[in-house]
Amino acid sequence: MSQRSQKSRLRLLLAAGMLAGLMGCEDSVRKPAQVHPIQITPPAMQESLPQFSLPLDARRANIAPLIVFKPDGIAWLTAQSQAAFDAGEEDFRAGRLDNAREEFDQALDQLVASGFDIDADPRLGELYRHIVETMKLDGLEANRDGDGIPEQKATPAPIDEIAEVPIPETENMDPNLRGRAELEVSSISHDLPLTVNDPVLAYVNYFKTARGSAIVETGLRRAGRYREMVQRVLGEEGMPQDLIYLAQAESAFLPQAVSKAGARGMWQFMSFAGRKYGLRKTWWVDERQDPEKATHAAARDLRDLYGQFGDWYLAMAAYNSGAGAVQHAIERTGYADFWELYHRNVLPKETKNYVPIILALTLISKDPARYGIEFDPEPPLKADAVKPGQPIDLRLVAETIDADLDTLRALNPQLLRLVTPADPEFVLQLPEGTAERFSAEIATIPAEKWLSWRRHTVGPGETLSGVARQYHVLPAEIARANDLQAGAPLQEGEKLIIPAAAHSDAAAGKLVRYRVHGNDTVASIADEFDVSVAELRKWNGLRSNHVAKGVRLKIYPGGMTPSPQAKPRETSRAFAAAAPRADSSGSPVMEARTNAILHHVKAGETLWSIAHAYRTTVEAIQSGNRYLFSRPLQVGDTLTILPAH
Repeated sequence: MSQRSQKSRLRLLLAAGMLAGLMGCEDSVRKPAQVHPIQITPPAMQESLPQFSLPLDARRANIAPLIVFKPDGIAWLTAQSQAAFDAGEEDFRAGRLDNAREEFDQALDQLVASGFDIDADPRLGELYRHIVETMKLDGLEANRDGDGIPEQKATPAPIDEIAEVPIPETENMDPNLRGRAELEVSSISHDLPLTVNDPVLAYVNYFKTARGSAIVETGLRRAGRYREMVQRVLGEEGMPQDLIYLAQAESAFLPQAVSKAGARGMWQFMSFAGRKYGLRKTWWVDERQDPEKATHAAARDLRDLYGQFGDWYLAMAAYNSGAGAVQHAIERTGYADFWELYHRNVLPKETKNYVPIILALTLISKDPARYGIEFDPEPPLKADAVKPGQPIDLRLVAETIDADLDTLRALNPQLLRLVTPADPEFVLQLPEGTAERFSAEIATIPAEKWLSWRRHTVGPGETLSGVARQYHVLPAEIARANDLQAGAPLQEGEKLIIPAAAHSDAAAGKLVRYRVHGNDTVASIADEFDVSVAELRKWNGLRSNHVAKGVRLKIYPGGMTPSPQAKPRETSRAFAAAAPRADSSGSPVMEARTNAILHHVKAGETLWSIAHAYRTTVEAIQSGNRYLFSRPLQVGDTLTILPAH
């Protein structure tokens, strides 16, 4: 081949190569390369992953390929969380409650922030539930009582106590018991079917024992409070009157009864079932504990279940375990008969015994003397209903009408705190005959002060200064609020208005830290704490309406966003604006309280350090924040800083 031919061939090859390159570039534009990012351990885990040094000799030429085994991340995470939890338990036993709460929170936060599906892994799920339950039992769960006033004390549900008893044996039963029960059924009126068989007689026999009869007597005694109301509501709903005995078995007519499963109230509603039938649960109220509203809800629930199954025994069983469990048992066996399902043992154990318990209680309650039961029924609750129109402290209500606070709480068991909700339609129950007095006397106090001001009945020998010290206010303020002359003696029995300085701790605006539970949604949490979804998202930087289980949220119940925190350097100007002046008697009178400083308590702060920063005293801070006389300072508290008197 000639030199010229070789050059021509070379040029052709070069041109072909360039063309192929250009086509490749065009292809790369049309088909972008797929990039697979490096998988990086999440920062929270990466920082604390154990580091290992391998004993390799770099001088050796022939090194076998190194096989790296992927560590068990779940096992490592479980160990880390368990270690924090164990440290918390140790601190709790030593009385270091703040440290224990912080370590328990850390243990939960590690699980939540890991990115693993807690519910999908038995190890993580079991540890998470164990930590949460321990915090509940130890009283260290994330604070939901931001006002320092706990919810009304719950009472164990009697149905749990009955269910714990082994199924009674009938061998040693009174041989005459069956005859007496059958005679009773034929002689008493009833609007639910009554069956006398071995399972029912076994529980009749149990309710004659000392422990069993005490349960029956408690229920029959307390039934006197609510019988008239329950019978009226069942009549209004068109339901059998004998359904009242479900409430007796479930709760012994205790509105604050709570089961181990979390069912609540006289009729033992779970929260989801309560919502289905219109029973609200918010920061302020739990309507499952409202006797009348819960009775309406229970009647409608039972009516729906009877409509589904066409049989009262099946409806009662479904009321206990849910319609799904009963429907599944029917589908498995082909029998829509409670006693057939009972003998085939296809119902949950507690549901299997639930109907015999109800029937046994019905038989005994309709003729208690026949079974040796004696009791004195409590008188029916009589009350006056008023609509305050806006939140009011129950202590002020009690002082206004000279009623006992416990009486007010008994009349309003749905109230979870000492304050009524910000609902203009909320109905407050007062002792019978006190509504007019309440309306007349509460009108003397500005409505916006119903959460802070108090009433005081003067006792023998009391003076204005003594009363002022009791409520941590100035004597001149009490004198001015009651149009009293300075230095005038107080009359025994006289009722004074007390213009308390601090807002009620039970009012809205107090920071609460809430840990999200499994079934929570942003909407349900917002509804419970009486805030808007937008507020909840804003306070916690949420970009969507989704919130993960275990996350801790900041909430200001009632939607009261905290006021901007004042800085210590503003102290002198703020105090000058609120400086006391002297009235004609020479007593100091505080002016312009609205200029008081609000301080948000941070970790590590104490009353002394805050007082020092604001050039005031511990006593002055306590006087402006009366809840500090009954509990210690807590992180997240919003303090009203007033100058020392």
